[in-house]
Amino acid sequence: MVFYWVVGFILLVIKLGAALLALLLCAAYLVLAERKLLARMQIRYGPNRAGPFGLLQPIADLIKMMAKEDVIPEGADRMIFRYAPAVAASCAMLIFAVVPFGNSLTLWGYRIPLVVTDLNVGVLAVLGLSSLGVYGVALGGWASHSKYSLLGAVRGVAQMISYELPLGLSLVPVVMLSHSFSLVDIVDRQSIWPFIFIQPLSFAIFFVSAMAEIKRIPFDLPEAENELIAGYHTEYSGLRFGLFFLGEYVTLVTLGSLTAVFFLGGWHGPFLPGVIWLLVKIAAVAFIMIWIRGTLPRLRSDQLMNMGWKFLTPVALINIVVTGAVLLMISA
Repeated sequence: MVFYWVVGFILLVIKLGAALLALLLCAAYLVLAERKLLARMQIRYGPNRAGPFGLLQPIADLIKMMAKEDVIPEGADRMIFRYAPAVAASCAMLIFAVVPFGNSLTLWGYRIPLVVTDLNVGVLAVLGLSSLGVYGVALGGWASHSKYSLLGAVRGVAQMISYELPLGLSLVPVVMLSHSFSLVDIVDRQSIWPFIFIQPLSFAIFFVSAMAEIKRIPFDLPEAENELIAGYHTEYSGLRFGLFFLGEYVTLVTLGSLTAVFFLGGWHGPFLPGVIWLLVKIAAVAFIMIWIRGTLPRLRSDQLMNMGWKFLTPVALINIVVTGAVLLMISA
């Protein structure tokens, strides 16, 4: 019994390390990919000096942030100011612990699931951790002792509260179709047809709400450079600013993987290994989000709130009712 416990613990640590390393590498090079793609869309070259084709740019950015002075404004709440960026980054990383990134692997006769932990309430864990990420924004803006930062934090909290509701409601039909809150079970139910073909409306609501959750253009009101300088992280510098930056792109990778798991069939796909299929789907979702960022202008605050409360939430509720009615007719 002790032997199996030790082996299970070692496998858990290995999967944790592999998932964390892959997540950080994906986030680092997603920054480079976004800068390259936006440059091409705007007829520029983008970063191309650090290493061949600019591939060492993420390492150069890390060294630059490590070398910058870590400034704490006078009057700021020093303890909260220091730890707020870690809240934003760690919540995004913890979500990835319940994301299945491949089919089970058989090694020496033992079945090893390619997921850090398969929670039977995985959907609830995802929603809970994503809602906790707002504390990093709120605490960072409040502790900075700056009106610009505080206004950005208030905007960020209002935006996350507004779009967390349609985000969660959009997943109710997915749970109804898969009869489970486990992300592994949800992927297994899509072995024939991805849920994007069965629930395209849920996919659209989830995708828009996810973009608003990570505060990307056209939903970047908490940062809004021309109004708030940089919003809730205006007073941050060095590695603490880097943690906010890292948290945004880790969240982008995580939400791309969740979109793939909930609506695109997860690791399912022909010819290629499951992990490769999942990476391809995450890259496709990230590319669409980057494309939208390079295309659309920022919404006004009233437009942002109206879309969340007056359009997405009612449509998500109607979709739940219609889905339930259809499932009842099929089972009758």
